[in-house]
Amino acid sequence: MTRPIASLRQGVSLAARAGYVAKGVVYLLIGGFAFMAAMGLGGDNVGSKGAINQLITKPFGDIMLGLLGVGLFAYALWRLLQALMDTENLGAGLKGIVSRLAFLVSSLTHASLGVYCVDLLSSLAMSSGNSSPEDRTAQLMGHQGGIYLIALVGLVLIGVGFRQFVRAYKRSYLDNWYRKDMSTTLRRLAEVVTRWGLTARGLVFQIIGGLLCLAAWHADPNQAEGLGGALNVLAAQPFGPWLLGAVALGLFSYGLYCLINAAFRDTTID
Repeated sequence: MTRPIASLRQGVSLAARAGYVAKGVVYLLIGGFAFMAAMGLGGDNVGSKGAINQLITKPFGDIMLGLLGVGLFAYALWRLLQALMDTENLGAGLKGIVSRLAFLVSSLTHASLGVYCVDLLSSLAMSSGNSSPEDRTAQLMGHQGGIYLIALVGLVLIGVGFRQFVRAYKRSYLDNWYRKDMSTTLRRLAEVVTRWGLTARGLVFQIIGGLLCLAAWHADPNQAEGLGGALNVLAAQPFGPWLLGAVALGLFSYGLYCLINAAFRDTTID
């Protein structure tokens, strides 16, 4: 029994690392395209699905898309195990329950991105996969209590954004790294990248959450935006290109942080 269990744990660890690579690639694409847009180099402010769409037109795009889809499913599995098995030892208190629910939401989100990759590969992308944040918000608002649900989602995203700030400030990510495998220079560089990435992601999440709350308050789904829309909001501010460029590099840094996790994060399960 020991050998099968060890093999299972090794497989889960490998899946988690592949998942972090896939998530990192998505954020590298998002940050890279946004930075190009900020510099006037022809990029665009896109969300996760928009970034994935860019791959299909590239050489060997179908292969890259297939590998990305597998990685996203692997990450969804890892997040699901984190939620169900409490791999972070968060406990059964309020903080632990909220964090594990966040893992579950993350699992569902990345599983949907994996499905989206499959849809693109089969050239049968579902209409729901192509719907905009405004369309999805309008559908929810059409149901009884939908406005309150939209407001709740917005508040949750604001909270998630705040948590990114806290993680960057408290450096809690260090608890999950095998720091003994990192040189001092590498760890310091990884910390700079990680703190910038978490801060930028936190800002974007708070903008998305705030726009959802406004959409619920005014009962106007047109005010809802996804990640790409949040980047457009930043670009429209005073000194917008500079602000967008800084956040874009931050999202790129978050992608690098995911790759750091792929290499050095503790992905064992008890």
